[in-house]
Amino acid sequence: MRTGSDYLESIRDGREVWIEGERVRDVTKHPALAPIIQARADVYDMVRGDEDRLRENPSAPVALAKTDQDGEARNTLLVRPRQKEDWYAKWEAHDEISRRVGGLFSRLGDDNLGEMWSVTDERERLEGLDNAFVDNVERHLRAIETSDVYHVSANTDPKGDRSKNPKDQDPDMLLHVVKETDRGIVVRGAKFETASLYANQAFVKPTITNWGDATLSPYAVGFVVQMNAPGLKHICRTTFTDAGKAADYPLSSRLDEVEALMIFDDVEIPWEDVFFYENTRAALIVRSSIHRYASFSMLLRLLKSAELLLGISHLNVEQTGLHRQQAVMEKLSILASYHESIRSHLIAAIESGSVSGSGLWVPHQSMLFSGRYSAVRDLPGMMHIARELTGGQIALTPDSKSFEQPEIAPYLEKYFGLSEEWPGEDRRRLLALARDFLNSGYAGHKLSFQLFSQAPPFAHLAAIFNSFDFEPSKSFTRQCARIGEEARGSA
Repeated sequence: MRTGSDYLESIRDGREVWIEGERVRDVTKHPALAPIIQARADVYDMVRGDEDRLRENPSAPVALAKTDQDGEARNTLLVRPRQKEDWYAKWEAHDEISRRVGGLFSRLGDDNLGEMWSVTDERERLEGLDNAFVDNVERHLRAIETSDVYHVSANTDPKGDRSKNPKDQDPDMLLHVVKETDRGIVVRGAKFETASLYANQAFVKPTITNWGDATLSPYAVGFVVQMNAPGLKHICRTTFTDAGKAADYPLSSRLDEVEALMIFDDVEIPWEDVFFYENTRAALIVRSSIHRYASFSMLLRLLKSAELLLGISHLNVEQTGLHRQQAVMEKLSILASYHESIRSHLIAAIESGSVSGSGLWVPHQSMLFSGRYSAVRDLPGMMHIARELTGGQIALTPDSKSFEQPEIAPYLEKYFGLSEEWPGEDRRRLLALARDFLNSGYAGHKLSFQLFSQAPPFAHLAAIFNSFDFEPSKSFTRQCARIGEEARGSA
């Protein structure tokens, strides 16, 4: 398994990355990108440390490494979930990473790996189709498990004018196959993706689900691309990172997971990396099952956000002595209920799950999707409740340098310090965290990001509709209405 140094070296591979109009020669050293890349390297070192302890003592109580069925120690997040206990192990590993890092990740690789687990479930349906190379999926899965490469996803196209058929506008608005060679296929277009510039590879697949006729088949393509592939460009959004302001922005200064527009300028994909191409049926099968496992990881991220909302709010009102007021307790209860709703959906999805065709434990789908829908729907309201409980201080607190300035520090200690337990500096740190998580540009971005990573609520509702079993409700209704029974005389 990799160390952090192994990972850093692996992404110094000549990839073409652009940010703020500048070509980046070494992403690991760019001031805006280095903090999140180092945080990702730190996670590799954490996993490697737990793996070493597990090798020395197979019964060692470690969270981040797990012995797989082949007897090898693996990253717990990457082990295939063959039983319900595996999901709880992933949950524990995710919480342990968040605790050690002191913050939240959206992309750790497990969420995107789940998309490939779902493809293995559909092996039987895909094997009978033309231009579907299911063996390549299994080979890539084994490579990820055994070498711990950082694997992400490339899902969302620019799309252009959505009222038009792709063939009736610039065809590059959706990624598509332009030709076939002896070595593989050549693709052109673009995708948006988080962490592409510091990942090793991505599973690229189509986003559209209404395929219409066969003229759209060039867009029905799925493959794995290496991030340094010739012709692939990563154009980054502006970051929120400022390492010099870590004291005032403790999350965004270290953990801004940068999105990029990946430009595929006639990129050749080797045959061994192609999963399917020019096959709308294969694309439909993959799209319909793509969130089967990945939604669990994404809902887990929202649970950790809910935990931080609750912690920020409760610590603040506890500091100021307001935590026993009825109005405050009600708001804290709403945040607690939000947290528990997410947690209960995750538990219920695990416990009500079933075994897939490929032998994996599938979380109960409608339970999982319902949790995701309510969590994303209610997140803006929960953030605003946390703002109310934190009060205007998050908009008014001076920066850390002011607290260090000898001439004014005594005044700030007087007016921000609350007790020996809560001196002014600790109060400032809590308010800085609250401001970064609730009020900063980073906070607004992470809220909007849910509509990109989790999909908008209407898509969640469609997933619920397609996965929910309506038959028990209909059957009970028939019984209550005595539908189908012979006419009965009046009593």
